[in-house]
Amino acid sequence: MHRFAFTLPLLMTISPLPLYAQDSSRIAVMSAFEPEWIELQQDLEGVEEEVINGNRFVTGTLAGKEVVLFLSGVSMVNAAMTTQLALDRFDISHIVFSGIAGGVDPDLNIGDVVVPEKWGQYLEGIYARETDEGEFVIPGWMQSDFPNYGMMFTRGVTLIRDGSDEPETRFWFHVDPALLDIAKNLKDTTSLSACNEQDNCLSDAPEIVTGGSGVSGMTFVDNANYREFVYDTFEARVLDMESAAVAHVAYANEIPFIAFRSLSDLAGGGDGENEMATFMSLSSSNSSQVVEAFLAAMPTQ
Repeated sequence: MHRFAFTLPLLMTISPLPLYAQDSSRIAVMSAFEPEWIELQQDLEGVEEEVINGNRFVTGTLAGKEVVLFLSGVSMVNAAMTTQLALDRFDISHIVFSGIAGGVDPDLNIGDVVVPEKWGQYLEGIYARETDEGEFVIPGWMQSDFPNYGMMFTRGVTLIRDGSDEPETRFWFHVDPALLDIAKNLKDTTSLSACNEQDNCLSDAPEIVTGGSGVSGMTFVDNANYREFVYDTFEARVLDMESAAVAHVAYANEIPFIAFRSLSDLAGGGDGENEMATFMSLSSSNSSQVVEAFLAAMPTQ
């Protein structure tokens, strides 16, 4: 009894963790890999840094907009965790993701910057039971809206958010339509690089491509057959390991979201070894360049 009487007043004095940067709302600009956010920091003005749970958050002005830059970390869990951490500690008005990705649409090329209109978590799924006839069957109380890849069936994710009467299950998370409209206007005004610093050059001039879908999962894909399946099943243009997780968190928090993904490789669709090691720096530069142009085109809040 004495112990509880002693600790109760102490607990009552604990206040919530403070929000950083309360003076103004900021656009969260996220990157998965360090080269991407280093590119973005080159033009950042009024730089200040906060370290939260070991994660660096850099605030300042970029392309005339108040922003907070940070790394999502690679993987769906890291991306969701750092996104929510930023939303809990900063006043975030929009979320913009800058990164690289594997190309899935055969009409696209390495270096292209793709801005999908929706994202899905395509590896959220069921590993099905194989029957004596060699077919794969999921439990009768489960469902999948997509064709299977062997034993792998995709399913939606269930979430709840403020104002919801009950949980909802969904596969696609759409980007903000107003942000997508701004991105559509960048095609004719933003130039992209075709060669990296080592003078490795692309055979096709890179372009900005908007619309279509993207998918994200916890697996690095370098398989031509699976790439073809992903394109046919989800009509995906790109795949990565973070964007759909960020879109999920943005939806749950009702924050406008958009992602820019520059193709560093073809997810196993190329003729030789995976191209990411060669073209990651080029793709990172192209993505960050488009994001800066996008920020400049956004209306002032």
